[in-house]
Amino acid sequence: MPRSQGVALSLFWRTFVLLAILLGSGIMAWVWTLRSLEFEPRALSAAQQIASLVNLARAALRTSDAINRVAMVKTLSAQEAIRIAPHEPSDKFEPFEEDRFTRAVSSELHHRLGPDTIVARSVNGQPGLWVGFNIEKDNWWLQTELGRVRALTGPTWFVWVGIALLATIFGSVAIARLINQPLRELSFAASRIREGEFDSRLDENTMTSEIREVNMGFNRMARELAKVEEDRAVMLAGISHDLRTPLARLRLEAEMSVHDDEAQRNMAQDIDQLDAIIDKFMDYARPGDTKLKPVNLAQVIEREMQGFRDPSTIRIQHRVAIDVSVMADEIELGRVFSNLFENARRYGRSIDTGIALVHVTYARTGPWVIVSVRDHGSGVAPEKMHQLTTPFFRGDAARTAATGAGLGLAIVEKALARMGGALELDNAADGGLVAHIRLKRAP
Repeated sequence: MPRSQGVALSLFWRTFVLLAILLGSGIMAWVWTLRSLEFEPRALSAAQQIASLVNLARAALRTSDAINRVAMVKTLSAQEAIRIAPHEPSDKFEPFEEDRFTRAVSSELHHRLGPDTIVARSVNGQPGLWVGFNIEKDNWWLQTELGRVRALTGPTWFVWVGIALLATIFGSVAIARLINQPLRELSFAASRIREGEFDSRLDENTMTSEIREVNMGFNRMARELAKVEEDRAVMLAGISHDLRTPLARLRLEAEMSVHDDEAQRNMAQDIDQLDAIIDKFMDYARPGDTKLKPVNLAQVIEREMQGFRDPSTIRIQHRVAIDVSVMADEIELGRVFSNLFENARRYGRSIDTGIALVHVTYARTGPWVIVSVRDHGSGVAPEKMHQLTTPFFRGDAARTAATGAGLGLAIVEKALARMGGALELDNAADGGLVAHIRLKRAP
């Protein structure tokens, strides 16, 4: 039976998440380091550029007369986006320093141009980078764009980090796929072997030595399993003739040589029991090849009910609609119900009447059809419930006297697994054992 599993990450996603966390953490660390290392050089470079402009403007103003000074100021304003204006006592300005970067720039400008230098971000309501300097007794303003001394902004860092994270995600996906590809191939080949296809082969020339050794071991195992399966097929082909021929001779000898009717009947029952046990072993050891097709569920149940027509031992009733079809192998599905009915006949008889009353019902649940086969016997101890599908196990010690091979429910579980279904066993609330069969609905 399939076991219920909790939510768990696959190996691919686990590898991807770990790689993404590792690379993402590395990117963030490098960004922080780069930002720290880039801060001081950028501030010094910006202050040096502004100081150079001020010194050039100061030198030009000193060496020009009044007429040439006006022309120079106009030229700088038109061509270099630099404005030079007189510093009036009534001018109102806002300090330039507002964060760590602007404080570093302002400090460097004071160091280069002198302690009397004024650095402002607006003068008389006009924004920009304003630097106040003096020439002898005249005070002047030099205005330039704030962008000249701006640190890298948040959007710029966001774009850089975003590109790096996208590259990290795609790189993690590629690396995770590369790491998991051999495991995916191994898982697929193992699933094919589980389904009985022993011709699966993995690449033995891969560059990774560990994967190459695993693939070579897997291929060797597949070859050995194929040989075992071939030997089993040969054994199953001969077992029917080798065992049933002596049984047929024993039956003939008993009918011809034994004159006591009761002894003859007992010998015939023993031979039938041996023949039935051989059938059980053959069913359990049967290869796993099945061809699924739509099968009418009610017809299969009614056909198998015909083999249990003795009302003194078992009575079967079913309430399965005639239009219910499932995806199954008709022979295998018949074998499932035959073994369930036989199990109920042997172990599910009512204590009061000694008759096994069996009810078959069904329910549609999404893509599945759940068929319930219930008897009204004494049920099974809960601690032994999980052992019922173990080969050669019987539900309680008193049943060891019952005839049979102890393979019925094991055959049922194995046949359902081959058809993509499942078996679940439970005790009914008011007594008896219930077998829930899950099969895929036919389209």
